[in-house]
Amino acid sequence: MLNTAKEIIEVCMERNCRIYDLVLEEEMKNTKRTEEEIRAKVSEVVKVMEGSATENLEKETPTTYRMIDGFAKNSYRYAQEKEPIVGKFLMKAMAMAFSTSEVNGTMGKIVAAPTAGSSGILPAAIVSARDKYDLDERTIQNGLLTSIGIGQIIAKYATFAGAEGGCQAECGAASAMAASAVVEMLGGTTEQILHSASISLINILGLVCDPIAGLVQYPCAFRNASGVMNALISADMVMAGLTSFIPFEEVVQAMGEVGRALDENLRETGTGGLAATKTGCAVREDYLGLKK
Repeated sequence: MLNTAKEIIEVCMERNCRIYDLVLEEEMKNTKRTEEEIRAKVSEVVKVMEGSATENLEKETPTTYRMIDGFAKNSYRYAQEKEPIVGKFLMKAMAMAFSTSEVNGTMGKIVAAPTAGSSGILPAAIVSARDKYDLDERTIQNGLLTSIGIGQIIAKYATFAGAEGGCQAECGAASAMAASAVVEMLGGTTEQILHSASISLINILGLVCDPIAGLVQYPCAFRNASGVMNALISADMVMAGLTSFIPFEEVVQAMGEVGRALDENLRETGTGGLAATKTGCAVREDYLGLKK
């Protein structure tokens, strides 16, 4: 992929192409597969995402410490039966994010895009947007391929690892990828795609990674739900004409710098933030077999 937002925009204009075209071109070159073979693989990924995003909407799968059990089911039921403050669409999207978090917490099948800890965001955004706008398979493929391009830029300038960059690197990156996918699926411009990714990261800049007992459950599930909302509102902002003053690659670079500045206890060690609370420590001791 190209190095800067300016380069990507210029190339897309010169060649009259989209970000997903650039991703496909690179993937075909690296894998020696045809475009349709790659798109078929993308559709397989989407099916797994859809499965995890909907699996727990109407059932509850128990986890060992029951920290996140029933979040998806309760959120989905609330969206169906009540009039949520954020509206039924966003509430259902959050339920889908919770669903994938619960599937992950019970060792079910997910797509770690970009990580297991943030795996609920992209599926919830894609599936909820697809359902709302009745989008076809190729449009969904284009959205996911676009998110891959955004992810490649994040990987180039920063990290996806909570242990290196905090939760901003996981849920922040996932939100940026999800926002870009949705904007592509809704027909936004290349500039809007990059602006949406920037805004998503800006909204979550500095978020620490403090999982209780090191498990990707709490507070991760909440951050997946808020992460998909972050992606969707960022998409709406750019479709309304809002822009990010800072170019995408510079936002990513800033995220990397902030991550390195975080104390190591706030980077997925399970020893800082919420993990360091009295309750968090008790769960950690029990999980590690240290409880007396």
